[in-house]
Amino acid sequence: MSEDVVKEKADEVAVLLKTAHCQCPNYDKIIPTLLEHGVEKLAEYCPMVPGVPIKPMLAQPTKGVSEVLERFDGLAITCEWKYDGERAQIHSDEDGSISIFSRNQENNTTKYPDIIGRIAEFVKPGVSSFVIDSEIVAWDVENKMILPFQVLTTRKRKNVDIGEIKVQVCVYAFDLLYLNGAPLVSKPFAERRKLLKEHFVEQEGIWKFATAVDTMDVDEVQQFLEESIKGNCEGLMVKTLEVDATYEIARRSRNWLKLKKDYLSGCGDSLDLVVIGGYRGKGKRTGSYGGFLLACYDHDNEEYQSICKIGTGFSDEDLQTHADFFKNHTLPAKKSYVCCDSSLEPDDWLEPVQVWEIKCADLSLSPIHKAAAGIVDPERGISLRFPRFIRIRDDKSAEMATTAQQVAHMYSSQDQIKNQQSRNIKAEDDFY
Repeated sequence: MSEDVVKEKADEVAVLLKTAHCQCPNYDKIIPTLLEHGVEKLAEYCPMVPGVPIKPMLAQPTKGVSEVLERFDGLAITCEWKYDGERAQIHSDEDGSISIFSRNQENNTTKYPDIIGRIAEFVKPGVSSFVIDSEIVAWDVENKMILPFQVLTTRKRKNVDIGEIKVQVCVYAFDLLYLNGAPLVSKPFAERRKLLKEHFVEQEGIWKFATAVDTMDVDEVQQFLEESIKGNCEGLMVKTLEVDATYEIARRSRNWLKLKKDYLSGCGDSLDLVVIGGYRGKGKRTGSYGGFLLACYDHDNEEYQSICKIGTGFSDEDLQTHADFFKNHTLPAKKSYVCCDSSLEPDDWLEPVQVWEIKCADLSLSPIHKAAAGIVDPERGISLRFPRFIRIRDDKSAEMATTAQQVAHMYSSQDQIKNQQSRNIKAEDDFY
């Protein structure tokens, strides 16, 4: 590798080191090392060490079980429940110092003193250092069940006093990246998982291995997906076990596929929502709208109630089509028939003249959005998580959009909400 090439890519290399390998102890020697030995020697001179986070491996979305099996045809795979929590790298160095890092390498150690205090309960003798990839979820101790992600977000973010913790958590470990002084990222996932289970033990409601099944059977994958959703999870992570099964730092890999309920054809109802606002785009979206504010329609109050902001699911052609259409439908100010929190104010208010079909991961209570406010919760409305644009509904007028009452029904019909309600009813029966 020539010096000119290295210098030309210096910024790219710096980003790689700071995000993928993070703060290497020999950072000032990296450029000379690259010149002398090349990129393939980078890991040798900038090794993984506990206490320094790495940017995690991410998964590609997929649209159905058949696509998963087609992609992994002939390969040994495993399906894991995809937990609805917070991605966490748990590090322990040779001195026993514990650190917890978020997906974005933020130091969350002081957020989880309860996890740190329990480390000794699930680490077997002989483990001197490790780095574990995991998901932290909110946990209902009494009913022994996973709680929605929104519950986890109510925990204090920094300097948590263990005596004041109200939201309990459970760690679901799914990968082992480092063990007893040696990085494992170049080993196949089957071996990493085997080592994880050999050196750590499960503790109910505290520390669990990701629920998984190794299969290539279509019906079994479909059934396992449905079980994950009933278990208050988002869907499945599908991973190769032996071939192309290394841990790819800082990459969204095709060797990990996520199979979420909102990606499945015919799985879950879509919503028909009205466009009421546009947010001007930045970067490559300059000159068009980069996002939109959507609403459902409340017949009782004859108003459009905000339900979500959306900026995904659009092709460049879609965005241009929307910009051309709405340039003749902008309003000088918010109309009285629009119910929306001031924090959501768009760059342009738009006439409610177009309906879009939208799919989402699920519906959740929101302190900001006003959809179905007062129907399910006395103060909060309902919003969509991970909304995706499907198509324009030219066959529907704005007054024919999904109603507030329908939104409330869809929210209450979700498995995780029905599970929670049945638990609450049982608790009341037990009390009386």
